Amino acid sequence: MSLLEVRDVSAAYPDGVEVLHKVNISVREGEIVTLIGANGAGKTTTLRAIMGLVRGSGSVKFAGQDILGRETPDIARLGISMVPEGRGVFPGLSVYDNLRVATTPWFGRGKSMAEDLDRVFGLFPILAERRKQLGWSLSGGQQQMLAIGRAIMARPKLMLLDEPSLGLAPNLVEEVFDKLKNINEQGVSILLVEQNAFMALEYSSLAYVIERGTVSQQMTSAALLQDESIKAAYLGG
Repeated sequence: MSLLEVRDVSAAYPDGVEVLHKVNISVREGEIVTLIGANGAGKTTTLRAIMGLVRGSGSVKFAGQDILGRETPDIARLGISMVPEGRGVFPGLSVYDNLRVATTPWFGRGKSMAEDLDRVFGLFPILAERRKQLGWSLSGGQQQMLAIGRAIMARPKLMLLDEPSLGLAPNLVEEVFDKLKNINEQGVSILLVEQNAFMALEYSSLAYVIERGTVSQQMTSAALLQDESIKAAYLGG
């Protein structure tokens, strides 16, 4: 069953330049889907359009509800969270407060966040050790863990991730992807934009190639890994 359906979505930024041209993608429940493409192809804009950060036309349906045109907080309350490129950690807040602020979509309903914190700290024990430490003082890898942990705290059904391996040491990249697989196995669907196309395809089941603001190919990740044109363009082969 499709959890997210993006149909014929076009989007432009305030300068009037259209970035997306009738993009079509789908994410099923329990699936990891990856978007690959060159810099400037429209991958980030696709995520931002889904999250209500960029206005567009067409149709975006999440769990059967039309969300295109809704405000970002409303979309978050429905069950979509996003890990932005650059992590977006609040530098002056502690690790704990960075996590706590992400509970805004649901915390006012009298629910405890203890179980959510246990889940995040179970995935990333270093965050438990540094829960009182300010965001700016964390390493790049720890900030990425915090950004992912914050997205978990929102209790999403779908998580959007924009370049989660960007700036990470090679030994941390596989660890982050293993954690994403674990999150997915706990019932969270994932839509992933990632510069490390090989790693993204290894961990996902379905992939879309975006070129110049439109989807040019859609196939299983395994098939794309064997596609010679994709290897030449994105995998260094």
